[in-house]
Amino acid sequence: MLARALNPARAGFFFLACTSATAWAQEKPGDFPRKPVRVVIGIAPGGGLDTMTRLGAQKLTARWGKSVIVDNRPGGGTVVGMDIVAHAPPDGYTLLGASDTLMLNGVLKRAAYDVRKVFVPIVQLTTQPYVLLVNPSVPAKSVQELIALAKSKPGALSYGSQGLGTTGHIGWERFKLMAGVDILHVPYKGAAPAVIDLLGGQIHMTFSNIVTSGAHMKSGKLRGLAITSPQRGKVFPELPTVSESGVPGFDLANSYGYFAPAGTPRGIIREINVIVSQGMNAPETIRLLAADGSEPLPPSTPEAFRDRFHREYAELEKLVSRANIRIN
Repeated sequence: MLARALNPARAGFFFLACTSATAWAQEKPGDFPRKPVRVVIGIAPGGGLDTMTRLGAQKLTARWGKSVIVDNRPGGGTVVGMDIVAHAPPDGYTLLGASDTLMLNGVLKRAAYDVRKVFVPIVQLTTQPYVLLVNPSVPAKSVQELIALAKSKPGALSYGSQGLGTTGHIGWERFKLMAGVDILHVPYKGAAPAVIDLLGGQIHMTFSNIVTSGAHMKSGKLRGLAITSPQRGKVFPELPTVSESGVPGFDLANSYGYFAPAGTPRGIIREINVIVSQGMNAPETIRLLAADGSEPLPPSTPEAFRDRFHREYAELEKLVSRANIRIN
């Protein structure tokens, strides 16, 4: 089944890779890891995914006493990094650090395989909501007023995203469907350029994380209308949620997690899950994450992470179909 998920030229590689997992299974408990572990991420150094992946790697290094190396392999909207791990032996020594872009790449067919079959979810590191920001020139002071304004001027308002097929793009299309509004999409090559144009008034609104937007909200250069998580945040508790502000059930967050090649022994999967979960939920780590509006997921099992990933994948497929989202 796994070999069929890839093209025939790659199938042989996976067949050979499975022998590594068999060899591990014959080792004595506690032997893993016997050498450095590599966590591949598909972006350049810097940014949320890089930061959170390194934080999780620190927890593993501290527990094992072996190096856990973060390997940045940007390219192809993170597909380059995904491919490296997809082709790696499933022995636990090559992992993938990924955001929700992994799911998007699967739904939007950027990858040449079914990510649900090629990767095994291990553990979710953190989840980070966004803030719905508008330029102060926009007269709306709340989400309800923004929706009313958009309905009075179909297609006249614009939102910026981090690019086609990104979490921000998908999130705004979900917002448009749920609120029944027509807002023009302006894609950028990253979150920072969108915020810069929002500051300059070239676009009317965007979703941004608290690290990027916090200072601009405090200075009054941008207006935060709501937070995209189901509950209010700890950093700006005065901000209502989008869900309570006129779009019931709206929920948008970017999560970061670890994944392994399919076939990786369950013992390794569970060990990494426990170590990282405990480390990310340590009091000092929770305080560190709170500064940028992030929160660790309460300790959970790999199976629960897998089930959630598959459920959200199916929901995303429906949204992409309903909104007729295309990236080409």
